[in-house]
Amino acid sequence: MKKVFISIINFNGNKNTIECLKSIDNLNMTGIDLNVVVIDNASKEKLELKNNFLKNASLKIILNNKNLGFSGGHNLGINYALSNNAEYILILNNDTILDKNLIYELQSVFDTDSDIGIVSPKIYFAKGFEFHKDRYKKGDLGRILWYAGGDMDWKNLIGKHVGVDEVDRGQYEKKGKTDFASGCCMMVKKEVFEKIGKFDERYFLYYEDNDFSQRAKKIGYKIEYAPKAVLWHKNAGSAGGSGSNLQDYYITRNRLLFGMNYASLRTKFALFKESVKFLLNGRKWQKRGVLDFYFRRFGKGSYK
Repeated sequence: MKKVFISIINFNGNKNTIECLKSIDNLNMTGIDLNVVVIDNASKEKLELKNNFLKNASLKIILNNKNLGFSGGHNLGINYALSNNAEYILILNNDTILDKNLIYELQSVFDTDSDIGIVSPKIYFAKGFEFHKDRYKKGDLGRILWYAGGDMDWKNLIGKHVGVDEVDRGQYEKKGKTDFASGCCMMVKKEVFEKIGKFDERYFLYYEDNDFSQRAKKIGYKIEYAPKAVLWHKNAGSAGGSGSNLQDYYITRNRLLFGMNYASLRTKFALFKESVKFLLNGRKWQKRGVLDFYFRRFGKGSYK
């Protein structure tokens, strides 16, 4: 039996979290000892569930008295999992619905190559959460791709999702290496955390998954895309939607942090010039993101 922990963050999203947990309870448990830890990040309405809420897995709820973000929240879940002898930890968004074979398919990939450290599944948009809702036929909904692997655009410092917005017609069925794993859903074997540490809490939200991916690759671990593992994502369900003030702030600040850590000298110079333009002509929270990067205000920063 493989001991697997799922780490989920809840932040004012009780309905999504409960729907996610119900899909977890329907998972194929063949060869899996499944445990779930939910970290409530100081939600206005605390998540209160009985320990026996899940029939097929143990459930632990950690109630924070402040919002620790994606990085800090999951780090609590990772610490709990490792202290309870986890072999694999699944980092999972609460706004997801899991296919019954997700855990089984993800875990089985690790058995194919000892150098694989992280595995991410094929991720679809949940019905009604597509970027371009009028583009698709009714029968295509639920098969619109959100992530089928990731390609890093190092010139622009943007992690691009392979296949995003495409209808899945079997064009991304090949398992293989990918540039980065998505924090929406990634399974990590315990040795990776033991060797590179956990998520960098300076990021708080956004780019922490790509930073973690780069650190894992730097010491020789492979990141794998597993197309037979599937789930559905209610995109930006807990972040105010694409283009929100929250995204303006954290993506602007954290892209600078990520780029200055990993990009080429030429790209770093271009990033600096772009940051000056944001200060002069950017939106309110883009400007604040730039200022906070240069004044080293990380973590939650000054976003209200």
